[in-house]
Amino acid sequence: MASLSALTLVVYVQDNLGWGWGLGIPTIAVFISIIAFLLGSPLYRSIKPKSSPFVRLAQVIVAAIKKRNETLPEDPKLLYQNGELDAAFSVEGRLLHSDQFKWLDKAAIVTEEEARDPNALPNLWKLATVHRVEELKCIIRMLPIWASGILLITATSHQQSFVILQARTMDRHLSHSFQIPPASMSIFNVLTMMVGVILYERVFVPFVRRFTKNPSGITSLQRMGIGFMVNILATLVLAFVEIKRKSVAAKYHLLDYPKATIPISVFWLVPQYFLHGVAEVFMFVGHLEFLYDQSPESMRSSATALYFIATAIGNYVGTLLVSLVHKYSGKERNWLPDRNLNRGRLEYYYFLVSGIQVINLIYYVICAWFYNYKSLEEISEVRKEDLEQGNEKIPSVDLKDNKEKAKREFTNDE
Repeated sequence: MASLSALTLVVYVQDNLGWGWGLGIPTIAVFISIIAFLLGSPLYRSIKPKSSPFVRLAQVIVAAIKKRNETLPEDPKLLYQNGELDAAFSVEGRLLHSDQFKWLDKAAIVTEEEARDPNALPNLWKLATVHRVEELKCIIRMLPIWASGILLITATSHQQSFVILQARTMDRHLSHSFQIPPASMSIFNVLTMMVGVILYERVFVPFVRRFTKNPSGITSLQRMGIGFMVNILATLVLAFVEIKRKSVAAKYHLLDYPKATIPISVFWLVPQYFLHGVAEVFMFVGHLEFLYDQSPESMRSSATALYFIATAIGNYVGTLLVSLVHKYSGKERNWLPDRNLNRGRLEYYYFLVSGIQVINLIYYVICAWFYNYKSLEEISEVRKEDLEQGNEKIPSVDLKDNKEKAKREFTNDE
């Protein structure tokens, strides 16, 4: 609703009443939101974290470096595990040992000196549990997939600005007396996202689930991949629309009149808005879903913040890309001219961006192909209740290998 209001009401006020009111309305809205936040903060129930996940990651690295000369046992079960020590941040189950990044496993090697008193609390800067080691492995595995979002943002960060410049030169009339403000064209993107998210959950997922047997329909990595491909298609469509726009301008001898209205409907831009909206439903939502689902239980907020870090980095790199293209694409026929878009080569910029996205897609496919999903132990419901009550130490059950054993234990508990 906020985006719809901004793209309709606020934009209309800017165009008809001036930038003073156009900037004043959002300022008032932000002021009201700050007051609401301050009034609501005392009512929010917050729980202070018992330890920092970043400290745990640092402890694993330090412990692995200190034990770099130790020899890993052939059986991973001999590595240090302590369910009670990890209970506070493994409510959904401890992370199972993985074979990747084995040099980090050295942090969980129990030396003879550490094995003398098994009841003593370990020095966590010298000895880490398997769960804590796997937390660090999860973050390392996620980083290549996360990084693929940076180039996508780089490629698309300034497209909407150029689309507004295109829309400003096109016929935007809905009637003789009313025309759509150029900035309001983004409403088609927002509407596509709003409708697309609903259709994805209510139609696409149930349909695909019949074939994949996956409760989510498709995996988050597959969802991101589809988003990458749709976004490339959207950029190519935008390039061909720009070629069409300039051909109409040339037909009516308007190439040298940047303020003239070219007799081509602004609705030629709607398909790319629709495709970008579809791409966001798949890519950006899938990216957040991946970061949240594959991050360690205690680091989900931090992992989700990686999404916004990728957005920030991508926007900075996108600004650098536009500056370089503007500087080195020539003076007479600059791809991104300062004044007359009709004499520019904006379609070349779109083709360049499409090429960057294709390279990024290849990189993503390689990373996704070799990605290993995290694996968790399962805690039975009865034992989970005991854990919440703090009555006993809870052993966990390996879901994949011990299903029958778990069923017998559950029956005996009843």
